[in-house]
Amino acid sequence: MPIRARFLLRVTSFLFVLTSGTVSLAAAEFLPFSAPEEAVRPLVRDEVISIDPSVEPLGDEGGSAVEDQAPTHDHSAWHPRIEVDAWAEAFAESSRLAWSAAASPIAPAPSAGAGLNQQVQYFLDRFTRERRQVIDKWFGRAGRYLEMIRDTLRDHGLPEDLAFVAMIESGFNPVAVSRAGAKGLWQFMAGTARRYGLRVDQWVDERLDPEKSTLAAAAYLRDLYAQFGSWSLAQAAYNAGEMTVTRAIRSVGSKDFWALARSSSLKRETKDFVPQIHAATVIGQDPSRYGFDVGGHAPTDVEFVSIPATTHLTTIAKASGVSTDALRGLNPVLVKGVTPPGGAYRLRVPAGTSAAIQAALAPGKPLGAPSRADTHVVRPGDTVSGIAKRYGIAVGDVLRWNHLAASDFIRPGDRLVVADRRLSAARDGQPLAR
Repeated sequence: MPIRARFLLRVTSFLFVLTSGTVSLAAAEFLPFSAPEEAVRPLVRDEVISIDPSVEPLGDEGGSAVEDQAPTHDHSAWHPRIEVDAWAEAFAESSRLAWSAAASPIAPAPSAGAGLNQQVQYFLDRFTRERRQVIDKWFGRAGRYLEMIRDTLRDHGLPEDLAFVAMIESGFNPVAVSRAGAKGLWQFMAGTARRYGLRVDQWVDERLDPEKSTLAAAAYLRDLYAQFGSWSLAQAAYNAGEMTVTRAIRSVGSKDFWALARSSSLKRETKDFVPQIHAATVIGQDPSRYGFDVGGHAPTDVEFVSIPATTHLTTIAKASGVSTDALRGLNPVLVKGVTPPGGAYRLRVPAGTSAAIQAALAPGKPLGAPSRADTHVVRPGDTVSGIAKRYGIAVGDVLRWNHLAASDFIRPGDRLVVADRRLSAARDGQPLAR
């Protein structure tokens, strides 16, 4: 029996060592080799983002808003220097991808992931050091929108940390405009905005509406996660586009963002975009730890008033005594400062002013809008002169009623006011068009 017992003990020990070694070897196959720091340290371009001049300084084609001449997608941050395995996050991401492949492809992860690696740490350091002043301004502005954004994301089953995509995109500036034409908190291009239900035309640009654009961003991010199964890849696609990330995955043969970032398949801007979001998220989870305060801004009290079509805000202001700047500030979506044609418009006005505005709109007190606001939806091949001829009105009236210059372009889908044909014809001594 003693001999048999010793034999069994040795066999058990051998099997344990063999099994341990096998596990170690299997795990080692997933761990990348250690690369020198310069191979993973992101390079930062000193680009500047264009911001609406009425609010902020100028900006850039990249899409993420930067103020005070801060570089594009270079929003600096964080504090204690922590030594982190540069590849730990990549291994964790691979594990999450394996899990998500077995799970529902649209089931959102509980967190967008703010893991630390050398890239993230680099931006954490910058955000709390040389870029601290810019980041402090952004967190100061965040109080106006952060709760609304987090509520919207949560209501759609998305990680609340995705709010910091908007921070890196626009610095929580709702009227940020890039040189490429991306606008708003979420820096939507016009085509993507329309795809997700936002109205973008010559009259209204809902990319500048914080609530509506956040709803569109939530839907877009959810679709990107469903497509790629990773929040890091979803964020990269938000910046670079779905096809760019898909091509990068095919080229590298990996669905690990950090592997893509080590290749030449993505532009520097996108490689930096994702770790900046992670860095901002880490700070946002406990801003006071890093010396930042989220600004406490009480929501602006507003009321809504139904305004006739094609009514200019300056006309309303003069008639009611409400500041034009106040009306423009509450309604940045009105591109020309004019309510759109096609029916009454629900205008935001400062709390306590609706009665004065309604009195100004009372019958017998015209605000200067055409008395009969007919509209024409532009079709392919339409021209201003052709539209004017069709309705029997002067070209100058079409231009004036639609706040257009003679050199402005019209495009299919635009709505043009072709109103008050009687007044136009009577003034010009022409017969009424039939």
